[in-house]
Amino acid sequence: MPSLEGKIRYAVVGGGWISQAAFMPGVGQTSNSLMTAIVTGDKAKGAELGRQYGLEVYGYDAYGAMLKSGKVDAVYVATPNFRHREFAEPALEAGIHVLLEKPMEASLEDAEAIEAAAKVSGAKLMIAYRLHCEPGTIAMVEAVRKGEIGKPRLFTSTFCQRVKATNHRATSGYWAGPVPDMGTYPINAVRNLFEAEPIEVMAFASKTERDLGCDDTVSVILKFTEARQASFTLSYSSDGVDQFYLVGTEGSIEATPAFGFGDGTAITYDLTKDGETSHHEAPVVDQFAGETAYFSDCILQDREPEPDGEEGVLDMIVLAAIERAIETGEVQKLQPRSRQRRIAANQRREFELADSPELVGIELPMD
Repeated sequence: MPSLEGKIRYAVVGGGWISQAAFMPGVGQTSNSLMTAIVTGDKAKGAELGRQYGLEVYGYDAYGAMLKSGKVDAVYVATPNFRHREFAEPALEAGIHVLLEKPMEASLEDAEAIEAAAKVSGAKLMIAYRLHCEPGTIAMVEAVRKGEIGKPRLFTSTFCQRVKATNHRATSGYWAGPVPDMGTYPINAVRNLFEAEPIEVMAFASKTERDLGCDDTVSVILKFTEARQASFTLSYSSDGVDQFYLVGTEGSIEATPAFGFGDGTAITYDLTKDGETSHHEAPVVDQFAGETAYFSDCILQDREPEPDGEEGVLDMIVLAAIERAIETGEVQKLQPRSRQRRIAANQRREFELADSPELVGIELPMD
């Protein structure tokens, strides 16, 4: 049961940068969600966050007790990727709803296990694709559906940042590196803009003089049916770039920024058709408040969220194929798949961006 105010009660699992900088302040912007607990392995950090937000504090070793406490309806899981199943699966089995950060896990097998747990339990699972509730992204998807650029044919994207060499994402191999961390965004974008799943994958990777614990830069090519193709390049060792370019038979869309969030970041785009370009503005919104409010609405109204386990697994299939392509140097053929559900206009949520809080025990991930 939700709180007496009819709000869904969340436990935050993992007190890292994304939780503190984005999710936790965003919850306070909503009218249907609140936080009641924080789960972290850092006692000092947990105590301070508990004091700031009025939360009960649990160590990772007390996670099971927290699930049985009767004080949470849902958990937001934002641990490193390889620990997602460890916390998502028990919550679902206990009938607790799960908002799970992307990518779903550090292996396709673990991602599929999480999806299976949700199907068996009946608890709701939503993958935290914040852009599925973001006004500018939804506007682009709707424009393509309406045929404003004809049939989409080509997609290209560049997504780069300079991640600190000491950050865990840069020291823990492929499944913590730029492809799962950043590549999920162009993969998910093109799958929804094309409304199709890729059938072949190729990738090339390289390391710079920074000697990170993963490939610094990765370029990927995806082949779809009906002569559609996509390519994107990711980097942990370059200046910040965040854009995509979609070309159709009758026009094109350019989005810059395309995937980011935060102060001053609005997902705006230019649409060019018949030699004329129109600029389409979107507001700066709290994307984490939006996704949380949408998920809480789904729970309160007993509706299945759109970015569900299947959506997350479909991206994981591509991520796993990219890893194989890098390792083998060979094109990876994928089993033809389809998905009936896609981003819908009624998922749009528009909340004012929360003030940036003072972070507790956090080293910023970017140089």
